[in-house]
Amino acid sequence: MTNVWAGMMGDDPVSRELFLEADIRQIAQEGLTPEQVLTQIDFFKKGSLPVTLIRPATVGDGIITLSEGEREGLAATYDRWVQKGAVSKFVPASGAASRMFADWQGRIEHGDFDSKERGARFAADLGKMPFLRDLREVLAGHGEYLDVLLEKRQFAEILAYILTPKGLNYANLPKALIKFHAYPGGSRTALEEHLVEAVLYGRDGHNVCRVHFTVSPNHEKRIRDFVSRVKRVYEKNHRVTLDVRFSTQQGSTNTIAVDRSNRPVRDREGALIFRPGGHGALLANLNDSDGDIIFVKNIDNVVPDRLKPLTVLYKKALAGYLLVLQEEVFRNLSLLDGGAPVSEHALAEMTAFCEEKLNVAFPQGFKSYAPADKRTVLFDRLNRPLRVCGMVKNEGEPGGAPFWVDRDDVRSIQIIEAFQVDGDSEPQKNLWSSSTHFNPVDLVCAIRDYRDRTFDLGRFADREAASISLKNERGREVKALELPGLWNGSMAFWNSVFVEVPLETFNPVKTIDDLLRPQHLPAGE
Repeated sequence: MTNVWAGMMGDDPVSRELFLEADIRQIAQEGLTPEQVLTQIDFFKKGSLPVTLIRPATVGDGIITLSEGEREGLAATYDRWVQKGAVSKFVPASGAASRMFADWQGRIEHGDFDSKERGARFAADLGKMPFLRDLREVLAGHGEYLDVLLEKRQFAEILAYILTPKGLNYANLPKALIKFHAYPGGSRTALEEHLVEAVLYGRDGHNVCRVHFTVSPNHEKRIRDFVSRVKRVYEKNHRVTLDVRFSTQQGSTNTIAVDRSNRPVRDREGALIFRPGGHGALLANLNDSDGDIIFVKNIDNVVPDRLKPLTVLYKKALAGYLLVLQEEVFRNLSLLDGGAPVSEHALAEMTAFCEEKLNVAFPQGFKSYAPADKRTVLFDRLNRPLRVCGMVKNEGEPGGAPFWVDRDDVRSIQIIEAFQVDGDSEPQKNLWSSSTHFNPVDLVCAIRDYRDRTFDLGRFADREAASISLKNERGREVKALELPGLWNGSMAFWNSVFVEVPLETFNPVKTIDDLLRPQHLPAGE
């Protein structure tokens, strides 16, 4: 599959003179064409186009709630289906854990904490960390003892053993391989928790469970080796076969770096500089993943076993709701695609289903369209990828939010990130601040059509939802372009349904301090 920029041609004759023969070869090696790179440069010049917020999606207006009976019934629907269907769990796990330990890294550079109180708190908190046993072992291997180092307040030395290659090397590991939770029999990494969680709702009738991790090329071998060591343990404990697959971001989703004048930036050898296209680049990986339905969840959003039942229940309920909607979508598409006439009554019912269940907005005057035209529009609006997204109440966590928006006079419901909002408009900023819910990245997706063919997901992305930011490239400031985010712009033209889920199902670990939240500690601590 080509990336979301494929087929878009740049027509700036000045830009066409930017590339040398060596550049053309380098661009080809990236999997791109000069025209695609010119399109990226053109985007830098014109900038991103903000959406127009209409109102936040709220319960009863774009977000639905499920009663206890509905949750149980939908979960049962999913449990019956999964016996014969193929499920995959898709986990973006590409990034390093360096940002998770940014504060600790700074303490190494300064040699100590900036107050005795912070040092004392670090010493107390360290005893609660799930990697404590590993730290003691690596210290012992160097003839050091944690209690002695703590007594001497040699905190920078302890942190070096946690973060650098002399010890656990956590600052250079992917977040997938960081120990998140302690158990009586040992601690588990984030990756292991995802395997266990997937088993609880992804097992099919043949006891096969499919999990797909996207990984950085720098970490791929390390993660593959780790999975090969632990997989058999979980297969034996849960009597399941784990079909674990990996993919890396495709080079064709990289984007060129430019300076403030929008001229391509080169390295010391004169080569063009390309940067990863952000998590929106993983749309191609999602498109290539297996599964009739696919769960999407971030690597750092997992809980220990004692809290998994609630997460699993809502995962199954979201999937059950998707299956119910998909059944009606497929029935309508088969009817529309058949040779027999479709009655006005049937078309009206399809229209109501689209509006009431799929949040579809039709063109002005649609109800007066001729039947043949209605049939064409309905087919187009129904024949799209489908997703059901969990939404949690907004209690100050960062992230995207659900909104009704207008783009080119087309109303739709979307997950919106802050950068998509017009920062120069007070009314738009006020609307953004009024959101009642936010996106925890808790998605269930259906990417196959009514004929069992995989959609070309790039066709349903909003290319204008890319973002531009300033980055540091080896001491130089450059402008970087990130493709439309995986769950906002890249899925902008999917059929989207939002369901309220409890905040307890969202427990991300963005910083090391998050591991000290009660949800991530053993019961009673």
